Formats: sequence, C-alpha cells, structure tokens
Amino acid sequence: MAIVAGIDSSTTRTRIVACDAETGAVLRDGRAPHPLPEGADARTTETDPQNWLHSLGEAATGGLLEGVRAIGVSAQQHGLIGLDAGGVLVRPALLWNDPRSAGAAAALIDALGGPTPWVEAIGSVPLPTYTIAKLRWLAEFEPASAKRIAEVLLPHDWLTWQLLGRHSKRRTTDRGDASGTGYWSPLTGEYRQDLIKLALGHELRVPDVLGPAEPAGHTPEGLLISAGTGDNMAAALGLGLLPGDAVVSLGGNGTIFAVHDQAVVDTSGAVSSYADATGRHLPMAGTLNAAQVLRSMAAMLGCDLAGLSELALQSSPGSYGLVLLPYLDGERTPRLPHATGTLTGLRAESMAPQHLARAAVEGMLCNIADALDVLRAKGVAVNRVFLLGTAGRLPAVREIAPLIFGVPVVIPPAGAHAARGAARQAAWALAGTPEPPQWELPEATVHTPDQEHDLALGQAVRQQYGTVREQVHPETRA
Repeated sequence: MAIVAGIDSSTTRTRIVACDAETGAVLRDGRAPHPLPEGADARTTETDPQNWLHSLGEAATGGLLEGVRAIGVSAQQHGLIGLDAGGVLVRPALLWNDPRSAGAAAALIDALGGPTPWVEAIGSVPLPTYTIAKLRWLAEFEPASAKRIAEVLLPHDWLTWQLLGRHSKRRTTDRGDASGTGYWSPLTGEYRQDLIKLALGHELRVPDVLGPAEPAGHTPEGLLISAGTGDNMAAALGLGLLPGDAVVSLGGNGTIFAVHDQAVVDTSGAVSSYADATGRHLPMAGTLNAAQVLRSMAAMLGCDLAGLSELALQSSPGSYGLVLLPYLDGERTPRLPHATGTLTGLRAESMAPQHLARAAVEGMLCNIADALDVLRAKGVAVNRVFLLGTAGRLPAVREIAPLIFGVPVVIPPAGAHAARGAARQAAWALAGTPEPPQWELPEATVHTPDQEHDLALGQAVRQQYGTVREQVHPETRA
C-alpha cells in the first residue's frame, strides 16, 4: 500500500494526515500549534516562518511520516515571505490577516484607475489580504526592506522549498495559491510584473507555477513533493468538489466558493476569481457577518451557541414574522460597508427567545443565500452545498440551511479537509494520472429539502427577508 501525506499550515497550527494513496483513508494524523513570537498572541499578523517548520516537526512526531512516498503542502493564502537576492529572509513573514495593508489596497485600486481595470487584469479587486497590498504597504512604510526584497514566496511556496532542501534553486507555486497574490492572473495564467512594480517599485523573481499534478521535486532522500496549494483550494480537493458544488464556511465571516470550469469576471468586485488546484476555477464571495451574528444573539439571550441552536429549533420557519438583517459589522455582500443590523416584525407574540434565536439563524443564512445567488448570476452552478465552520456544526443551522439554500446540504465529517486535499494532490503527482484519484468522503451526511413542502417554506422565508432588505436598503434591489 502506497502512503501519502498532506500538510496544512494554517494561521495558528500545523495538521498532518497520512493517507492510503488509493482510497484516501486516513491512517495517521498529527497536529501542533505554531510557536508565537515573544509578546504576541494568537492574533499575531507576522512571524518568523521558521516557526512553521518547528510546528511541522512537532506534528510529525511518533513515526507519522513513516513509509510515506509523497507529500503535499497546503497553507494559509495571501502571505508574504520576502527574500533578498541571496535567498535570505528580509523581515518576518506578513500573514493574510495583517490589517495594516487596508490603505495600501485602496491606494492600489486608485493607482490603476479603479476596480474595473483590476478585474480585467487579475479577475479580482485587490483586498487588504492580498500579497500585492502587503508589497505596497512595505514600499510606503518600510522602504529599506522593500528595496532589499528580490523575490516573494507564499507560505506554501516557502514550506515546499524547505522540504526540497534550501540547496534547491527552483522556487515553485501552483495556480490556486498564485491567484490570490494580486499579481498572477487566472484569466491569462501569467504573472503581471507591471502590477508588482506598481506596488513595490521594482520587479521581483517569482516562483514557477506548476500544473495540478506536476511535482515540485524530490527531497534529498527521494521523497516526492507535489505542487501544493492554498488552503481553500486544498479543502476543495479534499472534499472532492466538482462543478455544481459549493462550499459555505461559517466562521466569524462567511466564505462562499464553488468549482467552475471558467474564470469569472465580475467588475462589481463582489466575486473574486481564483483558480483551483485541479485546472478549474474557484470563484469566491464573502460576507462579513456569519457566526458572529449567532454569538451576538446568544449573548443577548444569555446563552451559548448550543443553547441558541436549541432555542431556534423550538420556533418555526419565518420566526413568527421576525426578520433580522445581520449587517452587524457592515457588509461586503451586498456592498453595505456602513450598514447596521436591523430587527423588524416585533409583535407581542413574536417577542420570545426562540423566535429571536431563529431570526438570527435565518437572517445569517439568507445573507449567505444572497451571496450564493451572486455566484449564480455569474453563471456558476450551485446544485449542492458543503457546510463547514463553527456555525455549520450547529443542529439548527444544519436543519434550516437546506430550506434557505434550496439545494441538498452536505455535512462532511469533522477532519482536516485541507490537509487531506494536500495528500490527495500528492497521490495524484505520485500516480502521474490525468485526473486525481477518486477518494470517497466517509461518513458525510446529506440533508435534502423536500421538493414541495420544504422548498416552499424556504422561498417564503427568503421572500420575507428580501422584502425587508429592499425596504431598509433600496440600493440592493435587483
């Protein structure tokens, strides 16, 4: 039996899985937190990338990688590891969540003449998370470091390079992770050195973009290392997504993406056009409000998330007429940066904890459904939704989501989906086949709405929500 491994290096920890290369069965797994810089907490936005290697070593103890023939690497997207001409780290790595580049992203949009030229160039409007925004921030606030930087790697690129051995002169990436930099275009498959120069003031050495099954190389010991990819792309590969499948991840924010055969161009900027790890595309939308909506309502009701879920299931579809527009932190989709939350439909019979709880769940899910409709409006099929994230584990969310989304909702088993996706990519590179190996997703459950009763209820809830949204925010009318 051939064994492959997948590494996922997130913002806070490393997870590793060793899998049967043919079936995808997880044979062994390990995890370890990333060491934090002195005086920092888990929200740190820059770090020495050597900490990732230390964490990887801790996660791989106990013979976890014994017998492994190939490894794939997944990692947090959009980071920046700046190296000088000799391959030496210039400064600590900047992570995707560094807020200091917000002004730099806005300046870049203006410098190119607005959102439309950016969408035409790279398929997306650069966000503060993007690597290119971090380059612009360095040029403005750390010009000495900016001038020294001769090449930039993403976290997964850097880890792959380390696994190959620092003697390796070749730097590699993949199209999925490269599509989140802001200077590689999934529309053309090419780097835009002019955009790098616009941000940093000079051109950079950039890693080679490998094909989906193309190996990055071999370690000195002969272990095959696959191309690797970004975390969302690896999760899509680990879940086995196909065209028509979408992922809804309900963390503090909402992340919504789907597999599509073509790049999506959306000049409004609501949809970011990423590539995936298989040769297809991964158009993505996002909401600012997701699990935090439920946490806030739970705090108001004096319970935790589990208690909120239990209360919500005691109510009925439509929450006795209560509608919550969940724009607690403004909103990105729809574009309402200065909006606040709105609760309407208050009557004597509706002012009960269970109805407030359900209104929070329905409001959050209706907002996500609006984002799914943004993808559909760009020709992206959404026939099935995979539900992930903190809020996605709540029974009320799992029961109500199929009504609101109107399609089957898949609940994957708990697991390291990005690490498993990286392992699947390693198995693909090891086999050298045209398509990745067919790995089943064990123990997944599917909630399918009844084609008449449930769909009618869901449509009524969405119509009630949409009416209130258009009354309060008429600019959202189609």
